[in-house]
Amino acid sequence: MRWDLFCNVVDNLGDIGVSWRLARQLAAEHRAVVRLWADDLATFRRLVPALDPGAEVQSLGGIEVRRWVTPFAAVEPADVVVETFGCELPAPYVEAMAARARPPVWINLEYLSAEPWVGGCHGLPSPHPRLPLTKFFFFPGFAPGTGGVLIEKGLAARRLQFQSDTDGVTRFLASLGVPPRAQGEQLISLFCYPQAMVAALLDTWATVGHPVRALVFAGTAAADVLAARGLAGRGRASGLAVQVLPFLSQDDYDRVLWSCDWNFVRGEDSFVRAQLAARPLVWQAYPQAGNAHRLKVEAFLTRYLEYAGHVTSANLAMLWAVWNGFAPADGLAAAWTACTGPKYPELAQRWQQSLAGPGDLAGNLAKFCAERL
Repeated sequence: MRWDLFCNVVDNLGDIGVSWRLARQLAAEHRAVVRLWADDLATFRRLVPALDPGAEVQSLGGIEVRRWVTPFAAVEPADVVVETFGCELPAPYVEAMAARARPPVWINLEYLSAEPWVGGCHGLPSPHPRLPLTKFFFFPGFAPGTGGVLIEKGLAARRLQFQSDTDGVTRFLASLGVPPRAQGEQLISLFCYPQAMVAALLDTWATVGHPVRALVFAGTAAADVLAARGLAGRGRASGLAVQVLPFLSQDDYDRVLWSCDWNFVRGEDSFVRAQLAARPLVWQAYPQAGNAHRLKVEAFLTRYLEYAGHVTSANLAMLWAVWNGFAPADGLAAAWTACTGPKYPELAQRWQQSLAGPGDLAGNLAKFCAERL
């Protein structure tokens, strides 16, 4: 099948990150011919350094990448059209979809959520009010009856092989400029939005009682805090060593997540990849007015903590609440200290194994569309 994926880059890296992973997986595993339309190639390039942000059309890994511009030039629509995260398709393109003898399967790929209502809305049709077209809502999720999350074939095996090779992990980190671990050192990745209480977290790690090395990424909120503290690049504050890494490709970012003991992540793409890393994580949801994102955080924790004991649940829920601004900041140190035991890696591993339950998002989507073609 021929696919057109449209991505309006509104959340910096999350939207295009999910779109690029989906495009890659459809092409690699489902013999799809994919065109990916993106309106911000400069941001896209941060994930794919080989991309030319000035090109109107280019091919990357067998995927045709096109700049999404206005006015939109006339093209033949694909068999499947995916608008990611509610982006609005160009009007001329929609008219061309309706003019086809056999209209494309039109998908609105929604944001990931663990909220209970998602299963009831997944796959619902929405007829166009004027044209002979139907749009289907496709919801990623964690429960049966949803679209699942993006999990490439063989991913778990590759991760386990990587994580079991201690020397290989050390060599990979050394290629990024990260020195071998000190005795008892905890390695933590930190990727967050500007609203996060980064300074308080760094202070906590500096006094936690064992060495911590924090890995942050250039051009992000955490890197800005380090620069303000005079710790840009590489520095040390008491028991804390900090290091700014260059912004990485998706595959290398995955390996960083696999290498760390804990991962602080944000948004959607890094959130899912941290779960697949089978390492303890702390998620910062995209902040919304009136703390509307609290429902998303609590809905996910409700599912996640079904795999944990009572004490583990309370401590981790408090840490997530503080990090997302739902609880007082002065509780951060106590919440983090309470979450350093062995139960949390075990919880992360059990949860990662559960993610295969609803099936893989790309596979579910390909099957859904093939049935309607």
